[in-house]
Amino acid sequence: MKSSPIDIDREDLLDRFCRYCRIDTQADENAAQYPSSKGQLELGQLLVRELQEFGLTEVQQNRFGIVTATIPESKGNLGSADPKSGSSREIPVIALLAHLDTSPETSGKDVHPQIHRSYGGQPIVLPGNPDKILDPQFYPELLSCINKTVITTDGTTLLGADNKAGVAVIMQFTRTILAHPEIAHGPIRICFTCDEEIGHGVDHVDIPALGAVAAYTLDGAGAGEIEAETFSADKASITIRGVNIHPSVAKDKMVNAIRLCGYFLSKLPQNELSPETTSGRAGFIHPYTIEGGVAEVKMQFLLRDFATQKLRDQETLLRNISAELMAEYPKASIQIQITEQYRNMAEKMNQEPRAVRYAADALRKLGLNPIIGSVRGGTDGSQLTAKGLPTPNLSTGEHNPHSPLEWTCLEEMECAVQGLIALAQRWAEPD
Repeated sequence: MKSSPIDIDREDLLDRFCRYCRIDTQADENAAQYPSSKGQLELGQLLVRELQEFGLTEVQQNRFGIVTATIPESKGNLGSADPKSGSSREIPVIALLAHLDTSPETSGKDVHPQIHRSYGGQPIVLPGNPDKILDPQFYPELLSCINKTVITTDGTTLLGADNKAGVAVIMQFTRTILAHPEIAHGPIRICFTCDEEIGHGVDHVDIPALGAVAAYTLDGAGAGEIEAETFSADKASITIRGVNIHPSVAKDKMVNAIRLCGYFLSKLPQNELSPETTSGRAGFIHPYTIEGGVAEVKMQFLLRDFATQKLRDQETLLRNISAELMAEYPKASIQIQITEQYRNMAEKMNQEPRAVRYAADALRKLGLNPIIGSVRGGTDGSQLTAKGLPTPNLSTGEHNPHSPLEWTCLEEMECAVQGLIALAQRWAEPD
């Protein structure tokens, strides 16, 4: 049965989101400290103050910048007894997570959110860089937001909806549910993590202290989607060492690591196995940084596939290219280091089947048709699930992440808040 939604203060949600976006929390993969950027600590401190202002007492930010809080149980209109058995029923604890950092791929400094009310379906020219245009012809998801409020960047930075949309949704949910004690729900743990974008989001999360039977990351696109499967992921760090010598006497002596880097990349598949040529369940090898000179070049690659065993095939391909180049250029050396990042959450999601089922039930109560999908990427939930805490990912209206063309929709964020309210109620109900 469709339930009547609780009123959400939409303007408060919009103001909250924009306020968070203006804080630079860009992660730094080369930083020696954790979290990798001071802005994450700053945003976390702001959230602690706001959660305390909401009336929560169990709020803290630990020395790693991770913010945790507890929304206490409310029996609401259920009373204290299970209507089936007549006895007291303990409502399970669930956790809600979002990450404070933004991608290192695009600047998160001096973000200027642009608010487009009653969007009419036209291309949006971003004022800070008119070459950046959000055209529905290329981004058809915009057409689902006609007559709604779209928030974009000004074209010079990313927006930070990944994952500040999730942060804002959780905060607005917290404020709303505390204002409605008639809503029955169990204890809800809130956790805001750091450095998710560089693979360290749950490094310092105390899972036993959360005490949850299931968790949810609020880090998805659109509305009405539940993602219970992700890529499995490794990172390949490749170092090519050549022989540097003055160009005037370089004949038969120089081995240019930059040229070998180009040869290496040219031997990768050209029409497959890359992000720009794949979709659906197809994996990829993605070179994303290159730095160095004649003597030495370092490259970083993302290895991704839904089938974990296929990561070994990708590693073998890289090692075969390396061996081929070293045989052709014996004075060069190529070293490959593979680092495990995360694994497909589907492999352990069945440890708590209610996690996905209840999320789908909640969306149906709102009159939505839940879409159970897969993430061509990862979330904190990937590692949490691997560590024994099943953690599906829920929609928050994030579009074009990691890009100056990033945007979100206020009504999709509002829908996510409603979804969390219905989810909390579902966990309070007997199965």
